[in-house]
Amino acid sequence: MLINLTNHSSENWEKKQIAEAKKLYGKVVDLSFPQIDPSLDEVEVEDLVNQYFRKCMELLKDNNDERNAVHLMGEFTFVFQLTYALLNKGIEVVASSTKRESVEENGIKVSKFNFVRFRKYKIPPYNTDKNNGGAINV
Repeated sequence: MLINLTNHSSENWEKKQIAEAKKLYGKVVDLSFPQIDPSLDEVEVEDLVNQYFRKCMELLKDNNDERNAVHLMGEFTFVFQLTYALLNKGIEVVASSTKRESVEENGIKVSKFNFVRFRKYKIPPYNTDKNNGGAINV
């Protein structure tokens, strides 16, 4: 199962994105992304993250399919914290990668985003060794 936790319902996805989601994860379940008030402090965002972490875990617990993931895109601090929590529980988290195409319609520039693939979030290894074989150097 792919939990779609974004501002974009899977009903509005391109055929290519739906097909890829079903191929990789079997089915898609929408969970509406929360409206995050910009005046919230870090503790309030963390509370919201905890609520949505529990919602995701509840949806996943009844699913016997091993192909589970959360499609997560939105407000950056929320996404970062929830991604970290899910990854630490062994839940795959993905984002959509798209190709932007700009066209001019009636003198107005319009951008269209075409789905390319799902890309996994990862917690990269950090290393101070410059010859580390792929880890991010700090």
